[in-house]
Parts: sequence; structure tokens; C-alpha cells
Amino acid sequence: MTIGKNVTINKGATILSPGKVVIEDNVLIGPEVKIATVDHDLYDRHNLFHFGQVTIKENAWICIGAIICPGVTIGRNAVIAAGAVVTKDVPDNVVVGGNPARIIKKINPTHTGL
Repeated sequence: MTIGKNVTINKGATILSPGKVVIEDNVLIGPEVKIATVDHDLYDRHNLFHFGQVTIKENAWICIGAIICPGVTIGRNAVIAAGAVVTKDVPDNVVVGGNPARIIKKINPTHTGL
């Protein structure tokens, strides 16, 4: 696991990291967020595991109760809404939410001083 500078990981966050986790600078991780880098094989659940890297790029904000699944990259300045379940990569400068998470809106990084 690699954690950059000025990272906040709030109360009750769980990071299951038998795979690799990379958290870049200035990332906010809210309470009760779950980050997983491992899951089970559909057909051999007790013996086979799949590992994937999770990367959270600089200035991302993961809101309360979000779940980040194995193999996902969260883009720069991205916001993951409360309770979102992220199963696919998230581009830079967007807000995603829902289950499974989808893009809700784009963020103008120059407008907010990002």
C-alpha cells in the first residue's frame, strides 16, 4: 500500500489490501468507505481468489460509505458520492454515484481551484 501526502482516511474506513493500493496526494476518504483488492472466483469460491490494484489519483474525494471494488482507478479530482459502488474506472474531473456507480456530472477543475 502506498499513501501520498496530505491524505485523510476517516473513521471506520476499511482497506482490504492483499492486492496493491495506491493513494496519491490530497485524497479525502470519508467514514465507512470500503476499498477491496481481492474477490473470490465465481466457481471455486473457497480456493481461488482474484487480486486487483486500486488506484486513487490526486485530489479525489471518496464520500461516506462508498465501496471501491478490485481493479478500479479513480481519476484526478473525481468525487465518489456517498454510498456509491464503484465497479469500473472513473475518469478525471467527474462526480459518480449509484450502484453501480455512473457519471452524474463533470467538474470544471479550474472553477473550483482544483
